[in-house]
Amino acid sequence: MESASFLLLFCVCAQTLLQVWGTESVTALYGETIVVPCNGGAPPLNDLMFIKWKYEKADGNPGDLLVKQDQKDQATVQATDGYAQRVSIDDKFNLLISQATLNDQRTFTCMVVSATNLMEYPVSVTVNKKPSSVEIMDKAEVLQKDKPTVVGTCVAADANPAATVTWKKNGKALVADGKAVVITPSLKMDPATGLSTTSSTLQYVATKEDAGAVFACESTHELANEEVDAGPFSVHYPSEKVSLQILTKGPIVEDDNVTLKCHADGNPPPKAFFFFIKGHKVRVENSDTYTLTAIRRDAAGEYKCSLADNEKMEDSQTINVSYLDLSLNPTGKVVKTVGDTLSVKIEKSASGEAIVSWRKVMDAEVVNKLTYADAGVYECGVTMGGLIRRQSFELVVEGGPVITSLTKKRALDATHKVLTCEAQGVPEPSFQWSINGTNEESSYINGKATHKITVIPTVNLTVTCIVSNKLGEDAMTINVSSVFNEEKERKDPLEDSDDQAKLIVGVVAGLLIAAAVVGLIYWLYMKNSRQGSWKTNEKEVGTSEESKKLEENNHTV
Repeated sequence: MESASFLLLFCVCAQTLLQVWGTESVTALYGETIVVPCNGGAPPLNDLMFIKWKYEKADGNPGDLLVKQDQKDQATVQATDGYAQRVSIDDKFNLLISQATLNDQRTFTCMVVSATNLMEYPVSVTVNKKPSSVEIMDKAEVLQKDKPTVVGTCVAADANPAATVTWKKNGKALVADGKAVVITPSLKMDPATGLSTTSSTLQYVATKEDAGAVFACESTHELANEEVDAGPFSVHYPSEKVSLQILTKGPIVEDDNVTLKCHADGNPPPKAFFFFIKGHKVRVENSDTYTLTAIRRDAAGEYKCSLADNEKMEDSQTINVSYLDLSLNPTGKVVKTVGDTLSVKIEKSASGEAIVSWRKVMDAEVVNKLTYADAGVYECGVTMGGLIRRQSFELVVEGGPVITSLTKKRALDATHKVLTCEAQGVPEPSFQWSINGTNEESSYINGKATHKITVIPTVNLTVTCIVSNKLGEDAMTINVSSVFNEEKERKDPLEDSDDQAKLIVGVVAGLLIAAAVVGLIYWLYMKNSRQGSWKTNEKEVGTSEESKKLEENNHTV
């Protein structure tokens, strides 16, 4: 069978002219299936006899892969090397090579044989692979100021073609200068796989400004770009300056706790310091603070701190302690009698100018002839900046009671009277009346006492109010008339006024009746006089005296 196929192929080749087309290119992915097209994927010829795939071996000789006569027949694998289990052909006569490796980077040829032609279509295959990993190895923990430090080595492993590695700091590409920035690249190829690993080591000289810097390496490849960060980094450098700080806010007041902080600008900070406290040197480990508890006024002065391993590197601060003392005499509860003298003594001591103020003002430190109005709570305040001291005393002014007012008032219903007795006295006085009463009401405010009673006097009385306390007593009297006599006195004036009203009405009525009678007589008289004149055709002639009388009568009416 093989000899017949070869004889047929020889006859065809003898009668046809071999045509070789230009080489195409195909890029495949490492580990995946390579698809090699025959004649760019064009449909086969109508008079197709068979298609054969072959390849170029490493020594330059051709090697057979497989033959397929038509679409219906199964392909015959002719390869006897590693391709025997990896090659196949699809219904479009494309060559399929599974599990691509770099050894597949060669030329594969599709030979198309028809009754009249023999054509070959070579295809060059390239296998690409992106880096299997990109990482920074041997990363530094910290950077040293002014000292070359290896930041790390960036590795882009197992790629084809080899990846390109670049370094960045805070997003900007680093350019090697051979001094502050030294970049050392390297490239290795795995002889078994042919894959390349790219490495790049960065050595960097840091400054203080590089604290917190983020370094990154970027792998650039045809199939993928990847960036890996390293950092942020801390920059270590020795201390160049020491400063002493007082952490207590605001003015320092006696009895305050004062915390001192020794700050060094090195990184990492020093672990031990010396604090110089009023001539004593105190070593502090694993801390940079020292606290003065309940500081006293004699603790004011200069304080220093330094590095434990270099006492020449030091700093100092002056502490001022504010204090304010107040002594008030008397204090507490002070009891005096009306008319007594009160003497008040104030003593103050302060680290600055202090201002004295009073709540319930005193006109002078000596008050003569005390009155009830002088009683109360006196508070003395002394201020200096934000510092305040206060002391107080309560003055109680005592005295025997004195009645200031005794009044009476008729109730609205006129059936009883309310008597009110007011007095001043300390302690609170008690009240007694010379008459029994009801609805008693009492009050006592600021040494003023008031007592009210309700009485219904049936006869005129003289009532006495008596007030007393442990220091004396006082009395006052008032006349109280009977509610019944007052009722009678209220009614009599009303009766007299009624009689007078009746008399006036009678007089007015009499005058009106008299005027009506006179008017009627006058009217009759005039009527008769007129009738006489009409009868005689003569004018009525009267004397002048009669005329006057008539006018007077008319006016009277």
